Amino acid sequence: MPHAKAVVMPVEHLSAMIFGTDGVVTDTARIHAAAWKRTFDEFLRVRARRDSGRFEPFDMRADYLRYVDGRPRLEGVRTFLGARGITLPEEAPGDDPGATTPAALSDRKDRYFLEHVRHYGVAAHSSTVALVRGLLDRGIATATVSASRNCAAVLRAAGAADLFDVRVDGIDVARLRLPGTPDPALLLEAAARLGVPPARAGVVENACPGVTAARRGRFGLVVGLDPGGHTTELYRQGADVVVTDLGDLTLPEVAG
Repeated sequence: MPHAKAVVMPVEHLSAMIFGTDGVVTDTARIHAAAWKRTFDEFLRVRARRDSGRFEPFDMRADYLRYVDGRPRLEGVRTFLGARGITLPEEAPGDDPGATTPAALSDRKDRYFLEHVRHYGVAAHSSTVALVRGLLDRGIATATVSASRNCAAVLRAAGAADLFDVRVDGIDVARLRLPGTPDPALLLEAAARLGVPPARAGVVENACPGVTAARRGRFGLVVGLDPGGHTTELYRQGADVVVTDLGDLTLPEVAG
């Protein structure tokens, strides 16, 4: 199915909208993807050299969206490596304290991500900011969700922290032991904090696992954001509408 153009967003039955953070609210999806690529490529290159095998790099789009986006970091490490048939020890053996573990790769990725943010900063997508403000003006509550523990700092750096009534992030994921997408737990927690049943809340996500989670959670509206490349899959996973930019969505005129 094609991207939708200039769609009037059906919000009459909604009391809240929940937005994914990375790639939807902020431009950090590409930074996360680059940090994951640097981390995994370093690991895979060393492993291929050691085993005299072929080096197959991490794909910043396909692998990022399929295996790590929307998941807690450790889960993302295990999911991607599992797809490559690789299992690492959860703890370094006593005779090899420098051995690579999922936690070590997770920490390395986090260092690379924060290094980029410190040096270059982050920005909020202007079309998302405009849409969120329009929703707030209509009395529709807003929340943002992320599996990242750095979500609060990223939103502050992007000047977007005050746009949302509720934030559920990686710190909450760890504290509440919430599973990552495509499980809807993160989205359901946001809806619960807003005091809104899922049927009266909408979700905007840019990755297939997030769209799947919204559909499984029986949310009232599921918007897929696709700058290019996986529109058909977003529809297949349950998106009601897919746009290339949230500026393509317009809000209905306020009566009176």
